[in-house]
This record gives sequence, C-alpha cells and structure tokens, in this order.
Amino acid sequence: MAAYAALVSVMHIIDTIEHHHSPPISIDKQQLESLTQILTSLQEFLENYKFPVADGDEADPLEMSIVDAAHAVEDVIESYIVNVIELGRSMSPNEIFLQGYVVDAAHGAEEVNSRKEVSCINFYQDLQQVIEEMNVIKKEAMETSAEAQLQRKVSSTHTGSLTSSSNVKESKMVGFDDVQLQLLDWLTGGNRNRQIIPITGMGGIGKTTLARHIFEHALINQHFDIRAWTTISQTYNVRETLREVLHQVTGNLGSDLSENELGEKLRKYLWGRRYTIILDDMWSVEVWDKMGVFFPDNNNGSRVIITTRLSNLAAKLTDSNTIGMRFLDDVCSWSLFSKTVFGDEVFPLQLEEIGKKIVGKCKGLPLSIAVIGGLLAKSELTLEYWEHIEENLSSVVNSENDEYCLRVLKLSYDHLPAYLKPCFLYMGMFGEDQRIGVSELMRLWVSEGFLKPNINKSSKTIAKEYLKELVDRNLILVHELGKLGNIRYCKMHDLVRDLSFQEAEKQRFYYVLGQDCPRGINSQRRIVIPRSTSAMTVRDAMETMSSRARSFICDADTAPELLDFRFLRTLSTYEYSKGYLDENVFQMVNLRYLSARFREGFQIPSSISMLWNLHTLIVYCWGVPTTAAVEIWKMHQLKHVEFVGGKMYLPDPRSGHSDVMMENLETLKGVLDFNLNEQVVKKIPNIKKLYIRYQDEVMERVKCLSYLQCLSKLESLTCSTEYVSDAEYLQCISFPHSLKKLYLVCGKFFHLEEILEKIGSLPLLEKLTLIDGQFGRRRWEIVEGQFPSLKYLKLWKCRDMECWTLEGSYLQRLEQLYLGWVESLEEFPSEIGEIPTLKSIQLCNCSESMAVSVKKIVEEQEELQGDPPFHVLVWSSKVSQELQSLATPNFRVVNWSIAVNQRLCL
Repeated sequence: MAAYAALVSVMHIIDTIEHHHSPPISIDKQQLESLTQILTSLQEFLENYKFPVADGDEADPLEMSIVDAAHAVEDVIESYIVNVIELGRSMSPNEIFLQGYVVDAAHGAEEVNSRKEVSCINFYQDLQQVIEEMNVIKKEAMETSAEAQLQRKVSSTHTGSLTSSSNVKESKMVGFDDVQLQLLDWLTGGNRNRQIIPITGMGGIGKTTLARHIFEHALINQHFDIRAWTTISQTYNVRETLREVLHQVTGNLGSDLSENELGEKLRKYLWGRRYTIILDDMWSVEVWDKMGVFFPDNNNGSRVIITTRLSNLAAKLTDSNTIGMRFLDDVCSWSLFSKTVFGDEVFPLQLEEIGKKIVGKCKGLPLSIAVIGGLLAKSELTLEYWEHIEENLSSVVNSENDEYCLRVLKLSYDHLPAYLKPCFLYMGMFGEDQRIGVSELMRLWVSEGFLKPNINKSSKTIAKEYLKELVDRNLILVHELGKLGNIRYCKMHDLVRDLSFQEAEKQRFYYVLGQDCPRGINSQRRIVIPRSTSAMTVRDAMETMSSRARSFICDADTAPELLDFRFLRTLSTYEYSKGYLDENVFQMVNLRYLSARFREGFQIPSSISMLWNLHTLIVYCWGVPTTAAVEIWKMHQLKHVEFVGGKMYLPDPRSGHSDVMMENLETLKGVLDFNLNEQVVKKIPNIKKLYIRYQDEVMERVKCLSYLQCLSKLESLTCSTEYVSDAEYLQCISFPHSLKKLYLVCGKFFHLEEILEKIGSLPLLEKLTLIDGQFGRRRWEIVEGQFPSLKYLKLWKCRDMECWTLEGSYLQRLEQLYLGWVESLEEFPSEIGEIPTLKSIQLCNCSESMAVSVKKIVEEQEELQGDPPFHVLVWSSKVSQELQSLATPNFRVVNWSIAVNQRLCL
C-alpha cells in the first residue's frame, strides 16, 4: 500500500542520516524521537488493520492522509538537505564571486554561515509542524484500530497450528490431458500443409500453460527442426516480434533491418525446414496479416500455434483444428488446489469441507485456483481464516468476465502483508509481458525506499526474500533461471499486472504516462514514461511534472530534458535512447539510483560527490572511453556501479580521500585497465562482483591483479586479459578463496595449465568459464581434490587440448558442461558420464570423434539406468550422415551455420 511505502521511506531517510559517514544535515534529538515513535506506531497500525474493501476508484481517506503526511515530512527534510548542500557549494571563493557576494572569501563564508543558521531555524519550525500534523493522524488511526477491535468477532474454534508445504510451486497443468494429446496429434500428424492451430479461452484459463507444456514436450523437440516462442500482447510491434523470432531461430538480432527485411530473412531461413512457432496472446488478426506471409508453407508439416482470448479471432484464422479451453471440473479443480496449497502432502481433513467450498466458488478458473491456493499456502491454516476467505469470495463469483478475475485476484492483494504490498504495486509500472530483470528490480525497490530496514539483514537480502514471497504466492512468475538456479528474469500475468496497475492508480502510487499529458501529473511522486511515448508527449510531461517528483523512469526513445528536479531519488532512462542526458543530473543531490546514457566521451564530473545518498550508478558509455572524476572515491553509499560498454577509466584515489572507505560497494562492472593497489583494495573491502578488462600490454597494470587475493569477499570475477603476455600474467595473478564465479578471457597464446591449477584449488568455485588460451602441454589433468564445488564448466576456443584425464574424486558436483570449439580433443573422458549430478553436456563445433565418444557414454548409461540422468546437445556447422544417425531424444544433433553458431553459443 502507498501509505506503508511512504512511512518506510521516511524511516529510511532518518536511518541513513543517522548512520551516514558524513550526513549533510542533523535532526534535533527530541524531534527525531517523536517522529520515530509516530512512524513506528503508524507502521504497526497498517500491519495489523484491515481497511474496508471498497469497490470504487478511491482509496481509504485515512490511508491517503497517512500518505500525504509522510510526504510532507519527506519534503521538509529533503528540502533542507538540498539547501544545505547548495549553500555548502557556495563556500568556494570563485562561486562566491560569481553569485554576487563579495570577493573576500572570509566575508563570503560569514554570509553563507548566516544563511545556514536561518535555514536551520526554518527547518526546525517546519519539521515540528509536520510532526504535529502526523501526530493528529496517528491518534485518528489508534481510535480507528480500537473501534475495529471492539467490532471484531473472535471465534473460539481453532484447528491447531498446521503448516503448509513451502515447496516452490511449479507450473501445473491439471485436467487437460485429453486436450494435450489432441494438440500433439495435430502437431505431429500426417497433414503436410502448414496449419494454424488457435488455442482460445478467457484470461487465466490455461492457454499459455498448455502451449508452454507442448512447446517443451520431448516429442515436439524431436519432431520439429525449429521451435520459437514470442508473445504478441495488445500493444504489439510487428518489427520487434519478427526480430524476436529471428533471434530465436538464427541467433541474429537483426537490429539494423527494417520490418520487411527481417521478415524476408526469417522466411528464407524457415524455407525447407519443419518448424513450429507459438504466437502467444494475440489480440488482432492484423498481426497475422502482417506476419503470416513470412511463415512459408514448406509442405512438410510446419505448424503455427496462436493463443488468444478472442474466439472470433480464431475463426478468422482457420475453420478447423481449434482448441477451446474449458473450465476445470470439480475433480480437476480440487486436484489443482490441493497441489498448489500442500504439494504432495496430505490435505488436512478438518479443512477439506471449507476448501471445497472455496474451490467451488473459483468456478474452475485455473488462474483463480492457483492464486487463491498460493495465498492459502503462505497464510494461517486455521478454520477461522479459511472461512473468512470463503465469505469474501462469495460476493465476487457471479461474474464470468475478466473483471471477475481481477476481483478474485484483488482478494490475494488484500491479504498480502503490508510490507509486500508496495513491492507488488510497483510491478504494475512495467510493460505488459515485459521480461523484468530481477537484479534491476531489487535495486529499484531499494532506491524507492520500500524495504523495511533490518539491522541484521542487508537490503539485498530483504529484497530477495520479498521477491521469493511474491513468487511463492503466484503473483510473480519465474521467467528465466540462471545457470546455478537463481531467478534472473520474472514476469507478471496480464490479469495480475492489471490488478497491480489498478490498485496503484487508486492510491496515487505512480502515474504511467499515456499519449496525452494530463494536468494531474504535476502532483505525482513517481512518473513512468513507456517505450511507445512520442517525443512531443515526453517534452510536455517534463514541462508539467512537479519539481518535487521523486522517481522518473523513462523507457521512451527520446531522452528527456531535465530542468529542476533536485528531489529525484530514482532516475532511469532508456539505454538506446536517441538523445543523451546532460551532466547537470549530477547536481540532483538526493539521487539514489541513476541509470542513464550520456554523450560519447563525457567525464563523470566532480559534482558527483554531492550525491550524498547514491546507491546505484549505471552509465552507458559505448564508443570512446570515458573517465570519472577522482571524487567518485568519496561516494560512501555506493553499492552498485556499472559502466555498460566496459570503457570507463577510474582514477587512482588521492591520499586526501583515504579517510573515506566505500564499505557498501558490492558490485563494480565495466572498468578499463583498473589499477588495483593497496590503497584501492582497502577502499572496497566488501566488493562481491568485479568485472574488469585490460586492453594494453603495460606490465605494471597487469601485475596489479596480484591484489585480487586481498578482496576477501569477492564472489564473482569477470576478467579479460586478451592482450597480456602469459608469462607475466601467470606469475602475478592470485584469486581469493571466496570466489564462486569466474569468467576469464585469455590471450590466444595464453598457457592454461598453470592458471587451472590455481583455479582448481578454489574451494567455493561453482561456475567457471574460460575463453581462448591454449594447452601448452596438450593435456589437462584434473587430480584429486580439485574443483570441489564446481557445478558449471564452459571452455570456449581453448586450443590444443588433445587429452583430458580425471583422477580420484573428480567434479562430483558438476551439473552442466559446455565445450565450444575445443577441436583438438578427440575422445571425451568416460568418467564424466558417471558424475551423479550431471544434467547436460553441450558440444559446439568439436571433433566428430569426440561426439561419437560421448554417444557411447550415453549408451552405457542407458544400459545401466534405462534413461541417463543427463542429455547431450551437439551443435555443428557440418553434420555428417554418420553423426546424424546417432541422434536420439537424449542425444540431439543440430546443424547450423558458423556465424549463427558463434552468436548462440555465447
């Protein structure tokens, strides 16, 4: 809820001022205690009080009063911060002269100090006034809470303290076995004409789930040469959709091609191949009219599956072979509900009767069952609570349209803990069907001040816990996992996003700009400008926006002209925008999150040191290398620094800055020729992710890598040293034992044996990628005790390895192995097939004899176990008949061109 977010945000400001290395202001102790007590009381009120459910467009008046009061406190505190920092800048004699004071610096300082005293008095008075106003609201909240307690009916019947399964929910498809079999038959049947197969039904009925199961089915993988999946949505873009399909089937991004050029390139690639393409969530036949011509009829049984909520659209696409999704019957509904709430555990007998009533009121809609089940799986398992859920459902189950779904989903939102509601509401600002990067999302949550401070946990840990809770409640969908099983990208179902957007709009939580710029935008704290917004609308919005806006996220192609937004905390612009931001953004002293593109070759100015509370700095710097002012080393609060493009020079810190330690910095990416030394490593003692690149052959620069071992908390290292001689490099490099992920790009003639001995001794290393280099002794021998924790191994263009042997206890945790362009290796180590944790092996343009030896290992495992626990995928630009004849469901062989090969493997 907006009220809880506003209160936590104020608490964050206070907490930061109290614990900052050099806070710009201080708050009177008595006022601080009074304000903290009021904020804490109101937080507890919001955590425990259930506001009446309103069907209108207005939020509860008391809740919005809390929002306005908290915003007023923020305005007073942050206005004072801006004034003090700007006055502090005036202490420079040159600036005193320019501002029209007096030339004498001492006299000018007196003038500034006098103004500071006046500002301090005004701050004390203004803060006292908003504290008193907030105290009045607190009293009203306490009275409301007391009245609610008197009216609350307390049931004397309890069922005990049951706990539900906490298993991570998988995508479940219950009750559609016959539909799936029918669809598989149509897809793989004898009809050789290209066929369009629509899957129709209302939102949340399971269209996408069915399509996803079919898409990943082993029979489909084996039957079709090419598979691709793309989501259309209401605001479709034909060019981007064609580009997505082309990228999936060829690996070519096609960034510079027109819509027609993309389509023709796709058509030529599909010609002669049997393909299946899924177009998910189509809303208009015009999309097919524009795209269908690029999907050729090869007379070989190609198929196009289209999911849509519109039955009349399906009728326009085909007069046969349409799947109409139906509601689940009682048995299947109960099965889905049981699995969602309790997994494989037994359903408690005392909850079965009320559970069946709840399922009955969901009317067989899988989405409703999954969301309500997700709510109950994470909630109190008592008869009283489940009866409360059933009573609330009874008033909203009569409608059969999407509004009904939203009202059911609204119940899930109403029962979210107060601390999760702001994070859920924030999700609605992302575009429909948008793939949301989890790391970026969590950093935005932090910068907006949504996460309740906890002295025992970092903000990143809290954000991960919040995200997991929302995933477990089926309100956020896992879209893509990383190599080690972490969530990389997430999404929201359309209906859930609609709910989030609707509630956020009601509570004035943020405003998403349309094509018209309304007057109401000047009162908004958070502004979102979508990708499709025109340049004129962006310009009008900038002129209308309040200078006290706190968050501005612009995904439009046109970069905004920022004038006077000194109170901004979050500023994010589209990385590929046609314009650039001006360097005056570094004077927005309250910024916490800055992600922007600047002109080529710009320098981060010394004024960056005024950004006293900056957490995240992401700079897009392609082309000419850029530099940062030495003042960046004074940024005490920085946690994440990323120079996209990898062309940023960081200067050596001055001795005068040695008193400032960047103990909060955890991520540093994209630094060029980073001069690690004793002073630098002392400044970044808690760094966890470091991505660096060296482009010259200056040995003094390379030897600095010996200081890597001093970074005792470093977990992820990406280092490119392609232009460094091997002898000097091997002598100096040292890795910290804390390392978990290592991505190393070596020179072509770099000898790998010695560096692999150092890497193999790392006790925690889970993921290793080696690019380039050669095996000077032409063999790699892994001995007892090396790589004890390794789960993912990738070798790419590592030359001259003719023999690979393993001795003793080897790679016992390995899950994924990727060998690309390792052409000298003729025989694959048979011992790897015996690793119990192994899930997949991929070979890319390796020797055919090695592929044959891997096939023998697969056959041996099939004889021992039936089906081996791992699968093999062989990519090759030239597939012989002999190699193709070896293909099985567990040993797939794919033919592709070398150009595409290199793109997809990377």
